[in-house]
Amino acid sequence: MKATVSSFLILTPVLLLGCSHGVQPAQQAPPTAQAQLVKSVERQAPQAIRMTGTVHAKQTAVISAQVPGSIRQVLVQAGDRVRAGQLLATLDDAAMRSELNRASAAQSAVEKQQMAAQSNALLAAGTLARYQMLKDQKSVSPQEFDEVQKRSEAAGLQLQSLQAQSDEAKAAVAGARTQLGYAQLRAPFAGIVTARMADPGTLATPGTPLLQIDRDGPLQLYTSVDESMIGTVRLGMKIPVSVDGIGTGEITGTVAQIVPAADPTSRSFQVKLDLPSAPALRAGIYATASFPGGMRAMILAPQSAVVMRGSLACVYALDQNGVAQLRYVTLGNRHGDQVEILSGLAAGETLVDNPGDRDLSGKRIEAQL
Repeated sequence: MKATVSSFLILTPVLLLGCSHGVQPAQQAPPTAQAQLVKSVERQAPQAIRMTGTVHAKQTAVISAQVPGSIRQVLVQAGDRVRAGQLLATLDDAAMRSELNRASAAQSAVEKQQMAAQSNALLAAGTLARYQMLKDQKSVSPQEFDEVQKRSEAAGLQLQSLQAQSDEAKAAVAGARTQLGYAQLRAPFAGIVTARMADPGTLATPGTPLLQIDRDGPLQLYTSVDESMIGTVRLGMKIPVSVDGIGTGEITGTVAQIVPAADPTSRSFQVKLDLPSAPALRAGIYATASFPGGMRAMILAPQSAVVMRGSLACVYALDQNGVAQLRYVTLGNRHGDQVEILSGLAAGETLVDNPGDRDLSGKRIEAQL
């Protein structure tokens, strides 16, 4: 009896052990789907260094007074178009007109003195001629002749002195007229008023800006280029320029000037680009110039392989078992029918083309013939 019980106790663990190592159910295979497949590729492409700048008129005039004076009128506003020579503002010219009147009166007085001196000189010259005849006839003494001769010479010198005074008076009148002209500020060329910095009653001083005018015509983009790449920029080079918000897309600028001295703070050089005419292009707006910066490696994928999930760009990338995984990527610039992938994807990966709205994540993808 004891032997039977022992045998049962020995067999029980063996039976239990055998049951614990039964056959496991087979793992379920992932679902399959068919789709067109494409690959991401690596390509060498020119690198563009994007530099922002401001659009300026080719020629800008800052209008300021040349003489001190109170502003009497400002006849234009910012945004007004003006023609060359148009009156923009006037200064109080009472003191200038008084100076002109004084100079004109002095000139008139000198001219009258000059007329009297001219008559005296003519009379003295006639008297000398008669005394010369009498001297030849020995009808006058040498002393009398010398006196007449000296009076004639004095009359001539006085006439010359008054001529010099007359020239000085004319110059004073011309100077006073010029000063009076400074009381009227006129447009140096046709253009548009871009700034008005003064109002009537303000005291204008020489050098203080009152108005600013941009000349009509083509515009320029002022931008900066780092000293490390300034050697690649040449006069006449064509540079792509993008201007946001004007609806013209990308335009082409031409390098017109490279300022030879670098900014000691930023270690960059100012570059001016001539821009083509565009109706919506205005001075003062921002633009971006793309300068060539050598070659760089970039990863490209077909644009058709990219899908949007909300505001995020995604691709379905296949793993080593051919199973699709949803991968979020960062997109760069378009290059034809391909787009640059900045992050989230490596070169040579297999992607699902035109996935549409299908949810392919976790499915084994079979290439569609």
